[in-house]
Amino acid sequence: MDYITAFGIIALAALIHASFQLSVSMVTLLTSHAIGRKDKASRLLRLVGSFLFGTIVMTLLSVSFTTFVVSQFNKSTVSPIAWSMVSGLMIGLGVAVWAFYYRRERAGTSLWIPRGMARFLAERAKATHYSAESFSLGLVSVIAEGIFVIGPTLATAFTLVYLPVPLQLAGAGLYTLIASLGIVIVAVLIGSGRSLSRIQKWRESNRRFLQFAAGSALVILGFFIYVNEVVATTVALRGGL
Repeated sequence: MDYITAFGIIALAALIHASFQLSVSMVTLLTSHAIGRKDKASRLLRLVGSFLFGTIVMTLLSVSFTTFVVSQFNKSTVSPIAWSMVSGLMIGLGVAVWAFYYRRERAGTSLWIPRGMARFLAERAKATHYSAESFSLGLVSVIAEGIFVIGPTLATAFTLVYLPVPLQLAGAGLYTLIASLGIVIVAVLIGSGRSLSRIQKWRESNRRFLQFAAGSALVILGFFIYVNEVVATTVALRGGL
């Protein structure tokens, strides 16, 4: 795998991660409760900043730990069988996102997560008053969406194995930066004084597009990985057609 292809896979995987909405929903919920309590703007910004920092730390830890585990079994390359499993996982997750990412309820639509987990996160957001609590909530929000982000994270980890250590660090940083873009944008909008209702209205109006885009990107990346890392490698090993 050449470096351009490697960083292309990492960037697309990170964009897929960024398109998921649980962490963004949590930061808007946290902001809504802070505004309802009439917290000072400085406290609100600290809460949002701590939440963002928590998501960045957990995202970086997740991709770093996954890469470490993968590297223990694959020192410099990944077998076509392993790539086949990852591509199948990505395609399956893409179909799942199309079908199940949002659920319909009487009050409208909500994310796929179990109601018990949703209630827990909502209660924690409401009870969050300090930066440390907000940081912990950011950590948990990434873990709670692990069933979907595991696909992009694994694809990134498998790709990082092909890179030298300095570029592995750069790749992990690039993934974390791009994956956090959604929350960064929302945090900047909130910090600049944009109305939370306008942000929520835009998200509601575009949720189906984001759902379709995330699912489609997962399927596309899954097929690309299969063709580039499984089919091409198998043909090369057999000496070409």
